[in-house]
Amino acid sequence: MSMPGATNIFFMGKGGVGKSTSAALNSVFLAQKGFKALIVSLDPAHNQCDIFQKSFSDKPVQIAPNLSVIEIDQDYWIRRYLKDVQDQIKRTYSYLTAFNLEKYFKVIKYSPGLEEYALILAFKEIQQKFSHLDYLVFDMPPTALALKFFNLPTLSLVWIEQLLSLRQEIIKKRDIITKIKLIKKERERDKVLNKINEMKKDYEELKSIFEDPKKTNVKLVLNPDQLALAESLRILKELKDINVDLNQIINNKVQMNPVCVEINKAFAGYPMLNFPHSEIPLIGIETLSSFLELNAEAVEERLNAC
Repeated sequence: MSMPGATNIFFMGKGGVGKSTSAALNSVFLAQKGFKALIVSLDPAHNQCDIFQKSFSDKPVQIAPNLSVIEIDQDYWIRRYLKDVQDQIKRTYSYLTAFNLEKYFKVIKYSPGLEEYALILAFKEIQQKFSHLDYLVFDMPPTALALKFFNLPTLSLVWIEQLLSLRQEIIKKRDIITKIKLIKKERERDKVLNKINEMKKDYEELKSIFEDPKKTNVKLVLNPDQLALAESLRILKELKDINVDLNQIINNKVQMNPVCVEINKAFAGYPMLNFPHSEIPLIGIETLSSFLELNAEAVEERLNAC
C-alpha cells in the first residue's frame, strides 16, 4: 500500500451529536477555500445522503466545486474481505485441497471483527484511488466500531509477532527433521512466512498513518450534555492508548449550560470549535454554506488552524 498524499480527517462522536453534519460543514468549508475534498461515509446510517439530499454510492458524486461524496457499502467489503481470505488460504494450502477445505470457509464469515477488517480494506483502497486529492473526510461509524478501526493495526501487529515466532519455530523444526541445510533459501520459499511478513508491513504502514498528525486529523464532535461528554472522554482515553492524536473538539449545538463549562475544562489544551444550535435543519449545500457564513469568524479561525 502506497503512502497517502491526501490528509485524512476523521469525525468521531456519540450517535446523534451531529458528526455527519460537522463533517459536511468542514468539507464545504475546505472546498470553498479551493481544496479538493472527498467525503467518505463509513457510517452505516449514511446520513450524508440526507444532508445533501442526493443518492450516493461507491462512485464519487460531485455536489459542489472541489467536493464529492461516496458511501461505503460495509456488506460489500465484508464479502470482499472474506473472498480475499479464502483465496489466500487456497493459494497457501493448495496441497491440502484433497481434504475438502471448502466446508471450513463457511465458518470464517462468523469470525469476530469482520466489520473493522472490512472498513480497513475499504480505507486502503480509498487511499490508493484518491491520493491525488487534498483531503479525505471520513464520517465515521458509531464509537465502538470506530475505535476498533483505529485499534486494528496495533492489535494485529501483536498477534502477527506471535505468528512470526510460531512460523519460524515450525520452519526450524521442519529443517531439523528433513536435515535441510539451506535454511535461508527454505524460508524464502515459505508461503506462510512471506504472507505474515507482508501483513506485518501493511499494518505497520497503517499504524504510522494513524499516528502521524500530518496524515491523520481526528475531530471529536459532542453536544453539551453529560452522556456525550462521558463518551467523548472515553474516546479520548482510548485514542491516547493507541497513540492517535485528537486534533480538535467540535462542541456542536451549543446552548450555554453548566456542561459547557465541564467540556471546556475536560478538553483544555485542545483546539475547540463551538457551533451554535441552528434553528433550521442544516440540509442542502446552500443551507450549509449560509451557516458557515453566519459563523464565519469562529469557523475561519478554528478550521484554518487545524
